[in-house]
Amino acid sequence: MNTKIALLALIEIISALSMGVTMLFITYKGLKYLAIKRYSIEKNNLAYSIFMSGVLLSVGIMMSGVVDPLLSVFRVLSSNSSETTSAILFSFIFNGGKYIAIAYVLSVIIIIIGVSIYVNLTPIDEFKEIKNNNIGVAIIVVTIIITLTLMSKDGVILFIESIVPYPNLSPR
Repeated sequence: MNTKIALLALIEIISALSMGVTMLFITYKGLKYLAIKRYSIEKNNLAYSIFMSGVLLSVGIMMSGVVDPLLSVFRVLSSNSSETTSAILFSFIFNGGKYIAIAYVLSVIIIIIGVSIYVNLTPIDEFKEIKNNNIGVAIIVVTIIITLTLMSKDGVILFIESIVPYPNLSPR
């Protein structure tokens, strides 16, 4: 068994689980607070549940793109033999937190901007319709959110990859 690959796999699993649970919990609580305070959406609203699931899926899709840059950071850091294990771990956690925060913020911004543009282009009030349990409107809004996420995910990943501290290689 290759110990380095096994450690890398274990770190990937732990990072994905911890990152996923934390970001989805924050998103769920934030959206629930907004729905209750701003829109007075009641419990047992199927349209709101569909909307919530679409937002959570969108955040999950975007956050899944952070795993590869995190692994790149770990590979770069672990290839530098002069660093201690604790220094590598601290640097990995610091850089990982930075990439996760960037991806999460960009994910939220993309959702807000996309939904805002769509809501302003249509003659109906989508959130009023979701509050009134209009499932069709919720499905359309969720489809737009997921589509925008899929279209912008590669750009977010590329941005995160651009700040990975790759070593400078000089030409021979």
